[in-house]
Amino acid sequence: MVKRTGADINMVAGRDSWYHEAVASQSETCEPEWVEAEHPLFILYTSGSTGKPKGVQHSSGGYLLQAMLSMKYTFDIKPDDIYWCTADIGWVTGHTYITYGPLACGATEIVFEGVPTYPDAGRFWKMIQDHKVSVFYTAPTAIRSLIKAADNNPSVHPKQYNLSSLRILGSVGEPINPAAWEWYYENVGGGRCPIVDTFWQTETGAHMITPMPGATPMVPGSCTLPFPGIMAAVVDETGTEVPWGQGGILVVTKPWPAMIRNVWGDPDRFKKTYYPEDFKGKLYLAGDGAIRDAETGYFTITGRIDDVLNVSGHRMGTMEIESALVAHEKVAEAAVVGRPDDVTGEAIVAFVVLKGARPTGEEAAKVVKELQAWVGHEIGPIAKPKDIRFGENLPKTRSGKIMRRLLRQLAKGEDVTQDTSTLENPHILEQLKG
Repeated sequence: MVKRTGADINMVAGRDSWYHEAVASQSETCEPEWVEAEHPLFILYTSGSTGKPKGVQHSSGGYLLQAMLSMKYTFDIKPDDIYWCTADIGWVTGHTYITYGPLACGATEIVFEGVPTYPDAGRFWKMIQDHKVSVFYTAPTAIRSLIKAADNNPSVHPKQYNLSSLRILGSVGEPINPAAWEWYYENVGGGRCPIVDTFWQTETGAHMITPMPGATPMVPGSCTLPFPGIMAAVVDETGTEVPWGQGGILVVTKPWPAMIRNVWGDPDRFKKTYYPEDFKGKLYLAGDGAIRDAETGYFTITGRIDDVLNVSGHRMGTMEIESALVAHEKVAEAAVVGRPDDVTGEAIVAFVVLKGARPTGEEAAKVVKELQAWVGHEIGPIAKPKDIRFGENLPKTRSGKIMRRLLRQLAKGEDVTQDTSTLENPHILEQLKG
């Protein structure tokens, strides 16, 4: 236990001990354990569309190399910089850009465990002002929520703070929409700080597509060009590169230092997921769609190509949430889809069939809260559905397959214009409109 707040702790003899007592007798130096470059460094679990989390295994040498290189090139880190990445340390961004990268570079950094809205929504800006932060790396979700807060309360607007120490801004976790990019650039960076809009994944280990600050002309909403040495392309379903200006599937054509080495304990899944037979096992499949600008070749990420949701930069498989819902004693069936959301990028919408009668009114609202709390307990708060709708059934084909494309339209509030002739129960769509 770390003694910090002075709160009463129920210490269990023989199990619990105080951190300060445990380290008091330890040496100030710790000889590193020398390992080979390919020795596993850590395993980080990430979601998959099948619902079974994947243990992404990274290596010691390659991962550390790219973590350091991207700190030096993407963030132009200097000895006198004060660097701050606001990510959760348990997320891959926290691994690479709070722990391994900055420490390996000897950077001076802030490690933050609070939230951007406590004690008020000016917390980020006050931290930057008080600690003279020069390189700031955060997520579009945080930016969007702080835009709302500043609009509602001018006293927490970034212009109320001295942010002149900033020289580089970064964005991570999901594509940043142009409006949020422009607000970030003008109000946080004062119209003078380059924004590095970084595309990468748990599996890639470090930045893959990103501007180089001061060198790459910026375009709001575009992650621009690949990091030096990264060979990225946009291809069709056969793995053939498509012309610039035409959308397709994002792939990486050559190996890179920080790449995933394996899915822990499941090498077959590693090959099938990331090096599919459709591409003859020769291209890394990122799972995202992309388009390259017809003139500049800049990359813009267009979204996931599978059933993985991206909520506030955290990827979750729809099957995980569905499984959690169905584990509740009242739920017979569930289907989960995403819809665009101004704050979190994507919001979770769940369509649920209960074992009892379809609830309405106050009863429905009560069950919604109960199921949201259940999912939060089973998976985590980030996985709570924002919207839960009840139906007597789900829209299915006659073979029993749930027609998710229709649910996505309903979740967005759109009229169903697609062909419903294969639906076994077309009338159910009215119930699920919300």
